[in-house]
Parts: sequence; C-alpha cells; structure tokens
Amino acid sequence: MTEAQAARLAMREGTWTGPTVHKVKGYVQANLVVLSRSDAYDFLLYCQRNAKACPVIEVADPGDPEPRISAPGADLRTDLPRYAVYRSGAKEGEVTEILELWTQDSVAFLLGSSLSFDHALARAGVEAGDIVWALNTAVPTVPAGKFHCNLVVTMRLMSPEQVIPATQVTTRYIYTHGSPVHVGDPAVIGADLANPIYGPPLPAIPEGKTAVFWACGVTPQQAAIASKQELMITHAPGHGFITDLRSDSFCIP
Repeated sequence: MTEAQAARLAMREGTWTGPTVHKVKGYVQANLVVLSRSDAYDFLLYCQRNAKACPVIEVADPGDPEPRISAPGADLRTDLPRYAVYRSGAKEGEVTEILELWTQDSVAFLLGSSLSFDHALARAGVEAGDIVWALNTAVPTVPAGKFHCNLVVTMRLMSPEQVIPATQVTTRYIYTHGSPVHVGDPAVIGADLANPIYGPPLPAIPEGKTAVFWACGVTPQQAAIASKQELMITHAPGHGFITDLRSDSFCIP
C-alpha cells in the first residue's frame, strides 16, 4: 500500500479528519468540487476560462465517485478528511463524508492544489513556514454561466532572496496552479489578511518577509456563494484529496 492509499484509507475510516497541508509529500493533492450534472458544463467552462485558479486534473462520470485516472479505487464520497457543503449561496457546514448527499446526478471535479509543490519548494531551499494562508482578493475571475467571483489566493511568506527560486520551481507545476500571480504588497490585489479563509489573521506582513501569492482552488467555493448554487460540495479549505499522481511527474520538464 502506498502512502497516498494509506492516507485515503485513514480518511475513509475517519481516523484522519485534519488538514493535508505539508502531508503525504511527493503526491499531487487536489481540490474537490461536486455539483449537479446540469451545472457541470458551465463549471467546466468556468475552469477553462480560469485555468490558473481551477486547473482540471479529472472529471468523473455522472454518478461515479471513483477518480479512475488519478486514484483508481478511491471514493470521493469518503476519502477526503473534511468536506464543505454550500446551499443557495451559504455555507451549511462541514462533514467528514458525503454518502447521503451523493446522487446519480452528481459530477465530481478534481482541481490541482498548490499544496502539491510545497515539497519541491522545500527541496529547493525555500522555507515558506508551516502556514499556508487562503485569502480573498479583489481580482475578478472570468464568468461562465452562473459562476463568477473574485480570485482566491494562497499566500506563503519567505525571505526576499527566496522569491526567485520559488517562482522558478513552481512555474513547472502548471497543473497545480503554476507560478505566483503576485509578489509583494497584499493591498495591490486586495488580499484580505484580516479575514483569511484558512490560516490565522495577520495584521501585517512580518518584517524581513515577502508575501508570495498563488491562485487557489478554493476559488470555486466563492463562486458557489456568489452564484447561489443550490448545492455544491467541496473539500474544506486545507483538507485536500490525495491522488496517486506523483508531483515530480505531473509537471512540465
């Protein structure tokens, strides 16, 4: 059994319900979106128009919870540590499985997560700390059908001299958000440090550190809220799906 398979089994059994940040290093982590078949085309179009934020790894067949390409044998209804449930534009809550919410009309999308390249950053000597923030911004995404919202970003703090190697490393990982979308002053993109989606509030960027921002797969959750989606199920922020794909192979040379 691989480390990825063991992690998913622990999640299925309910013994792993915590974050996947900096966990199961070397494997591609994915963000999850589950919605009805009637909305799947518009959402796929939204992903195509906003590929930096929503890089598609796999789309499962309607009613099928198995990601047959990225993690054969897995079950997307149980194999994440925590899910977020949105109804009519509001977050209803978080759960550890979605068996009762799944229908034959459900379509699951797996989108690349920047948590996949943290191990590569560490190998390159980039010390980004233990915390990865998810933040709302004022940058609009390109709408598609009912889907629209502002971009969500992940933020990592590092020393100024680490910004260039961090950019060089992550540029290879185009299927898991790729290169940064912004470096420096959070106010330029309207990044909300005071009210993070994930991570502790931050009054200011610490002295000697530079903020580096990547597009984030939590963006569809904000689209669910903005578009008042009747029902959308996603991963809880920071609680990704562990695929069988190896990060160092799922990238460009």
